[in-house]
Formats: sequence, C-alpha cells, structure tokens
Amino acid sequence: MAVTEPRRTIRAAAPPVTTYRPATPADLPTCGAIWRLALNDYFGRLNLPEIPDDLVAILRIHRHLQATDPESFLVAEQATAGGAVRIVAFASAVRRGALWFLSMLFVLPEAQGAGIGRALLARLLPPPGTAALATCTDTAQPISNGLYASLGMVPRMPILRLVGLAERPSELPSLPAGVRAVGFDEVDREGDRIGGAALDDEIAALDRDAAGFDHPAEHAMVRAEGRSGFLFLGPDGGPIGYGYASESGRVGPIAVRDAALLGPVVGHLVTTVRPRGAFLLWLPGAAEGTIGPLLRAGFRLEGFPCLICWDRPFADFARYVPVSPSLM
Repeated sequence: MAVTEPRRTIRAAAPPVTTYRPATPADLPTCGAIWRLALNDYFGRLNLPEIPDDLVAILRIHRHLQATDPESFLVAEQATAGGAVRIVAFASAVRRGALWFLSMLFVLPEAQGAGIGRALLARLLPPPGTAALATCTDTAQPISNGLYASLGMVPRMPILRLVGLAERPSELPSLPAGVRAVGFDEVDREGDRIGGAALDDEIAALDRDAAGFDHPAEHAMVRAEGRSGFLFLGPDGGPIGYGYASESGRVGPIAVRDAALLGPVVGHLVTTVRPRGAFLLWLPGAAEGTIGPLLRAGFRLEGFPCLICWDRPFADFARYVPVSPSLM
C-alpha cells in the first residue's frame, strides 16, 4: 500500500512593511540617487542614454523643496533582509496660493508596482476642493499619467525643452516701441527707484496675473543661483513683464501681461545674457508664437516633451514660462 506524504505548503515571503515620514536634509542624496536610478531604468527601456552620475543640479532642487515645504517632502522606507532600513521612494509637493503642485514622485525600480507611489500621493494631496491640482510628467509614462489622471490631473499641454543659442537673432521679435528692459538692480519708474519689497510686490502681481499664484521662494532660489532678472516697463513706465536668464544657460521664470510680449521678452533674454554654453528653457505649448522664432534662430527641440497636467485651469501658459517641469 502506497504511503501518501503530506503535501508541503510553500509560503510566499511576506511583502516588506513600508513606512512613511518627512524627509530630512540628510535623506536628500539618497533621494537624488533614487531619481537617477528610476529615470535610467525608464530610459533604458526606451534605448535612451543614461543620466550621468552628477546630482548637483537635482540636489539643488531637492534642497529647495525640502526647505520651503518640509511637510510635503516624504520618503518611503522598508527594512532590508539584514534588518537595516532603506529609502525606496520619495515624493515632494508644493503649495503656492491656490495651487498644489506635485514636483516629484520616484520609486526604485525593484519597489515599483506595490502601491508605494499611490500611498505617497494619498499622504500629500490636499483636502478635496481646496486647491487646483497639477503636475508635470514625461510623455512616455502611461502608468504615471494614468495614476495622475485618475485623480483629476489629466495631461492637458506639452512643455517643450529647447536648447541652443540665438545664432540668427534677426529671427527673434524685438521689444515693441516704448517697452524697455531694466535689470532688477537698477529698476526705476519715472525717476523713482523701485527696489526691495516694492520690486517684489510688482513681480508678485505679475505672477498672480499670468500664473494665478505668486512664488517668492522660487524667485529667491533663481536669484541665489545667479539668474539675472529683468523688469519690462511699458510706455507709461508701468511693469508689464519680467524674466530671468543666467550665464549657466537657464531661462525662466517669465511672466507678461500680454501674450504678444512673451516672444520679445524671450528674445531679449537670450540675446542680452551670454551663456557659458547653450541656453535651456522649457516652453509650454501655448507659447506657439515664441517656439517657432526660437527654432528658426538656432534652438532645437531636445528629448521627449513633458506634459503639464491639471484638474482645473490655473495659469495662462501663453503668458507664463515656469522655472522648470519640477517647479511651476
């Protein structure tokens, strides 16, 4: 008589427990590494070149986000087999006026698909109806785009990365008659100097008019990193726009009262400031009157477009150029 052995039950390993907490400054290098690993995993599947192991620029943004909105910069941690704890994901959002903007959400490739990104979002989202929700995503990320769209942040508009120099400046529109550009350090109106808080008030008013919110923290950041600011004054001496450009080649943010002024302002910035290499700026698709002249002047489109996503309109992107896809 055959003896039947009891069936063995193979127990699957329990999924690691994930905990969430606010990031500290000491966590930021790890967050930078996760950003690079996650993007390189995605780029590898698209046969795109890897991001080099140089985290200086992204860590500058991370430090800014953690300093200005520390309660909205979260990390997700899991215990390793050896009992140590490691960060496997992070997310950061900012609140600027009536806008809630998701700046970043990245999960290590081996930890993806377990709901960590959704859990981070649930901890960061504001109460329903209290703010416009927005983010920027890569075009070729259907899973992320689907997640954000399920929360109302539907892809609405491309934001294009333009790189280059104004090799043919005659292709760029000039400032209209009566409009002049003055550096922030020498702004005046009708002989009376505007500086300090008065200048900041003028800039905040331009931001609220074009973008729907003001963001003094981002202005302080771009000034600290060396971007030169210009105020554009109309025929009556009143401010009608501002813009930044730097020797490192970064352009933006920019806000103007009239969409017809955006192209001339961009043209002024990229022909007045001399970069050490090439300029890089992110232009929303609504700025079609500016994109064409830049391409004809010598700029080129680089990489896939990003997508600006929102649940309700908050900015006039024909009149506003953000700092970057990570900072509106």
